[in-house]
Amino acid sequence: MLDKRKIRLMTKAAIYEKEYGEEDLKIAGYYKKDYTSLNTWITLIWITVGYVLLVGIIFLCYGENMMEGITITRLLFLGAVALALYLALMIMYGIGAGNFYSKKHIRAKQRVKKYLRDISRLEKMNKKRR
Repeated sequence: MLDKRKIRLMTKAAIYEKEYGEEDLKIAGYYKKDYTSLNTWITLIWITVGYVLLVGIIFLCYGENMMEGITITRLLFLGAVALALYLALMIMYGIGAGNFYSKKHIRAKQRVKKYLRDISRLEKMNKKRR
């Protein structure tokens, strides 16, 4: 006789494994703080690379016009504006990435917990049948 509860649990576990399983298990393998910090740092590094590329492209396009009649004061002002924009961007993305990855870890940990609970229920059902 087929046990409907067992079939439901097996189906639920299979769907979870197909959709989230591998990624969630990797994420849940980290402590929350480690996962959040690592991915926030990676995000900030890529933001820095993108910002440097963007500033380089802008300088290549408009550098000649900007450098005409340049003074030390104007050069310092442009540097200060570029630095201020960079710091604002880093702060915004740092906070946003930290929140995003923290929530992502929490959700993954909860899904893994439910999955493991379902697997243990299946094991108990199999032991009862023997």
